[in-house]
Amino acid sequence: MRIAILGATSQIARDLIVSCSAETDKHLHLFARRTDELAKWLGNAGLSGRCPIDEFSAFAKQEFDVIINFVGVGNPAQAAAMGNAIFDITLHFDEMVLDYLHTHSACRYLFLSSGAAYGSNFNEPATKDTPAVVAINKLTPQDWYGVAKLHAECRHRAHPELSIIDIRVFNYFSRSQDISARFLIMDILRAIRDKTVLKISPDFIVRDYLHPSDFYSLVNVLLSAPVANAVVDCYSRAPIEKQQLLVAMQEKFDLRYEIAGASVGINATGRKPHYYSLNTRAADFGYQPSLTSLEGVLLESYGILNPHQS
Repeated sequence: MRIAILGATSQIARDLIVSCSAETDKHLHLFARRTDELAKWLGNAGLSGRCPIDEFSAFAKQEFDVIINFVGVGNPAQAAAMGNAIFDITLHFDEMVLDYLHTHSACRYLFLSSGAAYGSNFNEPATKDTPAVVAINKLTPQDWYGVAKLHAECRHRAHPELSIIDIRVFNYFSRSQDISARFLIMDILRAIRDKTVLKISPDFIVRDYLHPSDFYSLVNVLLSAPVANAVVDCYSRAPIEKQQLLVAMQEKFDLRYEIAGASVGINATGRKPHYYSLNTRAADFGYQPSLTSLEGVLLESYGILNPHQS
């Protein structure tokens, strides 16, 4: 299986590349803007020479069975810094793939979407009946990322003749992620590493952290299933509430924290108390997650905090 990985410098793409490296039937071709950085990472990961690397200009000249598009932003700070450019970037690379599919109709396309495509109203978790809600008369920069993903999903559903599956990622956590990123879990890990007291907001939130092994499992079942034009939400075996996470990190890693008087952290895509999904459409393709959010977080946190023992 010849697989093109677009945006191969992203953390979630790198994790998938490592997972695929043990399989002889998957032949990856990596595309990125920063090819030197990608080549260096392959060397550090012990994968030098295992995958061809090219700039995006070489993409249309190749033959692929599958295209996986990871191009986008990987953390809230990046989303905030990118601003309205997210529209042009998402559209550019998505149209590049759609043009390819129109002349290579047998090729499958997996597009990394986001739970943010539902909008910013997560007072309840998403379900199969949850509509996307966009405050069309009161749009703010916090809406742009989700609207860009929603726009892409609409384009994909408008081409039912093409094999396209959008994968809505809500929360993904891996030991390979940048510990300086402004996610809640990374704020927790920095406080543990630096032996500082974490100032945490009083907001009630529930999150569902997807482990790399379950993401890999999801990709595999989607590629093994009959061709389809569809969308699936990512989910673990069980989400976790913030207070439960804090207590578990305190017990396992001696986290020290205190509740701050006001919200802290970067709010790039809006406040989402229940940012996870109960839409289990992925199970129709054969997906069965193996880890709960807490199990995945503890496993990967140990790998980050004890890099020479994992």
